[in-house]
Amino acid sequence: MKTPGRVVVVGAGMVGHRFTEELNRLDSSIDITLLGEEEYEPYNRILLTELLAGRVDLAGLTMAEHDSSVAVRLGAPALEIDRERKVVVTADGAVPYEHLVLATGARGRVIPVPGLRNGLPRGVHVLRSLNDARDIKAAALNARHAVVIGGGPLGLEAACALRHRGVAVTVLSLEESLLDRDIDPAVASVVQEAAADLGVEFLGSVSIDSVAVCESHVSAVHLADGRVIETELVVLAAGVVPETSLAAAAGLETAQGIVVGHDLRTTLDPSISAIGDCAQTPTGTSGLVAPGWAQARELARNLVHGTLIEPVEITGSAMKLKAVGLDVVTMGRRASTADSHDRVVNVHDVAARRHVEVVVRDDTLIGVTCVGAPEIAAHLSTQFDRPGMIPADPLQLLLGNSAGAVTEAPSPTTMPSGTTVCRCNGVSKGDLVREWENGATTIDALAERTLATTGCGGCTSLVCGIVDWLTEVDPPVDRPQTASVIQP
Repeated sequence: MKTPGRVVVVGAGMVGHRFTEELNRLDSSIDITLLGEEEYEPYNRILLTELLAGRVDLAGLTMAEHDSSVAVRLGAPALEIDRERKVVVTADGAVPYEHLVLATGARGRVIPVPGLRNGLPRGVHVLRSLNDARDIKAAALNARHAVVIGGGPLGLEAACALRHRGVAVTVLSLEESLLDRDIDPAVASVVQEAAADLGVEFLGSVSIDSVAVCESHVSAVHLADGRVIETELVVLAAGVVPETSLAAAAGLETAQGIVVGHDLRTTLDPSISAIGDCAQTPTGTSGLVAPGWAQARELARNLVHGTLIEPVEITGSAMKLKAVGLDVVTMGRRASTADSHDRVVNVHDVAARRHVEVVVRDDTLIGVTCVGAPEIAAHLSTQFDRPGMIPADPLQLLLGNSAGAVTEAPSPTTMPSGTTVCRCNGVSKGDLVREWENGATTIDALAERTLATTGCGGCTSLVCGIVDWLTEVDPPVDRPQTASVIQP
């Protein structure tokens, strides 16, 4: 297969940005154009609730700049795809392509109830973009009470961020429990109690009848059971809808998302691919950044080297809640999804707002759920999905040889080189050590070389620990800045 000489990427979000990086690293001779609808430099959307909470600023969200050889056009939304001419039409003219990559992402789902059917009134917001976060932040200044619709990770993070700003918050969910896709109901009860301690009220199994509007501004949310919740601010966090309008207008097959095969090519035009939230692969749509990044990496390798694309698993990705005052980490299986021969061990302590659970299959840790125990979560993450790394008695994973032993942070000294440190990018301890030896002797330099810490940020403390250890055992010296690249 011939490597395309000109590639156009539509969508400058996290997945489009990552694909462009990967492609340029593999072959800098390819003419790459990245079209972004927003005027901002590409930023980390995962951290928008951190911005809302005031724990990071805009600089903390901005992603690494592209190589100067990549043509980045911001504030240049794609208006049309002309498949016959092989061009993408923008307001500034047509951009020709040999291969087109659609990374158009998804938009926040707006529930179809009276009050929201003809556009969003003032005071009602989705949370998908930097502008959304800024608008919610501004609205929170004059709001006494906010309603967050959706009890998933985004909804709970937004609720905790608003509560951190002093706004009373009620979370509404169609589901019975919080984080229903990530944790079991018994675990969710611990999270709900911890959220209540922060002042976040949760109402589950509710049906929203309508949203009341007074003088073009939201005033209340009416529930089907007759309850009325007065509010000045509503945040919609009830899922996303893949952005398919551009593809559909071009005659490409769309369903839930833009339909692609295992090769990530669209079914009706092999010169067009789709990746990330907008893509509907044979295994489904993702809605998560880690599968989107994996798709970006696989597609870039395929276009340059012709390698077969490995199907990317959509389910089973790790989740680390980024909520002020709440610590929730999940990886792999949980009790309700474990097989009959798996071993499930847990500590359930509602009074301490703590739940720790492991799922073990043979000699491998295949599931972790930690609520209110960030140190234990960090410890278990270094052993997750690594055969032969666990003791014969799974209880030792929670207690160690003596009570409290497991609460110690994982030591870089004893971590095997193959231990995965950054799960978003597949970066191991060995990758970090190798780049340290090649001259990347700061957190920022290691992040640039390996991409560790650039996803959800859950590995930052572990990377810092490794840097501290390396600084002690292998102090930085004047080394050549080798331009090696890790391919996670």
